[in-house]
This record gives sequence, C-alpha cells and structure tokens, in this order.
Amino acid sequence: MTPFAYGRAADIGEAIRIGKEPSAKFLGGGTNLVDLMRETVEKPQQLVDVTGLSSQIEERSDGSLLIGAAVRNTALAEHKAVRTRYPMLSRAILSGASAQIRNMATVGGNILQRTRCAYFYDNEGSLCNKRHPGEGCDAIGGFNRMHAILGGSDACVATHPSDMAVALAALDAVVHVRGTGGDRQIAFTDFHREPGDRPDIETVLSKGELITAIEVPAQPIAARSTYRKVRDRASYAFALVSVAAAIDIDNGKVKDVRLALGGVGTKPWRAFKAEQALRGRAATEDAFRAAAAAELDDAVPLSENGFKIELATRTMVAVLAQLSGASA
Repeated sequence: MTPFAYGRAADIGEAIRIGKEPSAKFLGGGTNLVDLMRETVEKPQQLVDVTGLSSQIEERSDGSLLIGAAVRNTALAEHKAVRTRYPMLSRAILSGASAQIRNMATVGGNILQRTRCAYFYDNEGSLCNKRHPGEGCDAIGGFNRMHAILGGSDACVATHPSDMAVALAALDAVVHVRGTGGDRQIAFTDFHREPGDRPDIETVLSKGELITAIEVPAQPIAARSTYRKVRDRASYAFALVSVAAAIDIDNGKVKDVRLALGGVGTKPWRAFKAEQALRGRAATEDAFRAAAAAELDDAVPLSENGFKIELATRTMVAVLAQLSGASA
C-alpha cells in the first residue's frame, strides 16, 4: 500500500479545501476505497475523513427526505420513513452486503463505489481502460459473465455494483454537492456517466466536489414498491440482475410506474423505455414482457452473458406482477 496522510475534516469547507488537491481522496466508511488502496488500484497521498459531516436524515415538510452523505447504510435501511414510504430503498440496501459492511458504509460512498470487475482489480496482469485509459479492456474478450449488456462501449463493459443506487435511480433522487464553485444539485440519473471512450471518468463530479446529501422526493407511488436481486448465492454476492420497481394501478391499467435495473448496466440503469411502454396499458404479464423487451432492445450481450437478457426480462415481469397482483 502506498504511504498516505490522514486527516478528519472539521467542516465541509475544510474538506473541500483539502479534497481539491490532485492527490487527495474523500474517505467515508472505506469499504471500497481501502480495498482498492490495498490492491494499489487507488494511490491517494492524502485521505480526508468526511464521516463526521452530513450524517442526519431529515424528514421535510413536503414529504421528501434529505439524507446526509455520511449516513450509514444500516441507519438508512432501518429508518421508519424509508421502510414505510420507500420500501424498495430499504430492501436494496439490505440485499447489498453483509451487516458489518452496511454498518460501516456511507450513503455517499455507496453511490461512488467503483466496479468489482476482476480485470479492474488485477493491477498487475490485466488491461483495463478504467485504470489506464487507452490501455485496452480484457473483459470484452475474456470472462465477462458478470458484465454489462446496457451502456457499454468498446472501452469498458464493467457494471456498476451498487444496489442502493438502483433504487435511488428509480426514485428520482437528487444528489446535492458542494465544491469551490458553490452548491449544485444533480439528478441521480445524470450523476453516473456511461463509459464511452473515458471509462475512468465515472461521474459528473469535478475534482474536490463533495456529496453532501441525497434528496429523495415525495413519491406516493413508492409506498407500493420492492427490490429483487438475482445472484449466484443467497448472501453477499453482486447482482446478475436486479430490479427496483414501483407501480400504481387504476382500474386494471398502469397509471404510473418506476423501474430501474442493476447488474446489467455500466451505471444504475433507469428503465425509461419500459416505463413509457407501460403507462396506460393493462397491467398484464404480456404488457410487462413487452415493456421489458422495449428496454432491452438495445442490449449488447458479450460471449458469456447473453442469458442476462432473458433473466432481466423474467425478473422484471415477476416483480411487476407481484406488485400489481397479476399472474406471472
């Protein structure tokens, strides 16, 4: 591990002042960053501990939640308002990792975690454009069963690993950030970048910008929601496919719907095409399958992950049928 300095920021201003230095990194729970430092994938010379900042969950008068970036995952999953008004978010967090990791991990760190692609972690023997742009991507012609079928490019097909982020994408969350240029708010669906030819640039954050909070707007539809994760084993495994869904049925028809996918995209994947295909349609298995097909029409399977198209389709149909009471 590369030697580094460590300091705990007294306030957001100090964190930003130190964090804008090229060799500095913000440190939350460390459940991802420290692993990457051990593997010498990340080599910060200074860590800025921000776990003492923005650690509250505020229930606002308009029904929205403002979740501090340093809130621990466990605290968020167990919060009464989250469990009752946004059950998909609670369930996504609880499916995301072991209890020990959830107790350490922060909300801000969770959405900034980097891919678990084995080639990305293999700093000695594998080519990876996410580590070194222009180097190549061994996953494209290699072991790619876990990789993306949506949003990939010739430079990168690594999936985003977060479960929480899939639910936040479905819930129209907003990321609050602060930097030397002041405050700004970013729609969650715009926060993560598709890889294009620069997969090393994963979000729209500028250097030194700090996530201060995640806003989850009031979403009455979210009270009827869930999160389902399909994985190789029942605990502590990353998703092959996951679905965050909420649906509002009126007289047998889909009045409104929210859908997002995990395990299939290079970023938390909001299924806008499927949502559009469902609104106003009868809440039937055939309609759910047609909507899934619309979303997955642009999927580009690799040599070992073509099964994800049918798996994602079946999972979307099953989740929507569960929520709507339709047979599936």
